[in-house]
Amino acid sequence: MRAPGYTGPMRELTMRPTIKNGYSNDMEKTLSETPLLRSELGDVLRGIRQRQGRTLREVSSEAQVSLGYLSEVERGQKEASSELLEAITSALRVPLWFVLREVSERMAIIDGAVIPDAVPDDLVPVTLIS
Repeated sequence: MRAPGYTGPMRELTMRPTIKNGYSNDMEKTLSETPLLRSELGDVLRGIRQRQGRTLREVSSEAQVSLGYLSEVERGQKEASSELLEAITSALRVPLWFVLREVSERMAIIDGAVIPDAVPDDLVPVTLIS
């Protein structure tokens, strides 16, 4: 099920062997190679707003945040607090978890990591007893 307003394809990702063996190989990237969280977050928020055909003014008014500040968040120039993110995602009518997941997947792809949508059975160390 897709979040309201979402029109882009959700990536179906498979797990790489390096992730099965741990994340240490993926952690060797330098700080300069790592994308900024605020930049990716801004791109996702802007993309959702634009796909909805809404203006910065409309969303900023509904989120009760200044147009200039929302613009800076979308351009990755300002960090957004959890409260501000909740207000923006509510105004966009998408759940916060959806935005965070999109950002996480984008950053993983940029980093060259591939993450599963679910934990594979071979990585679950315990057997659940009903």
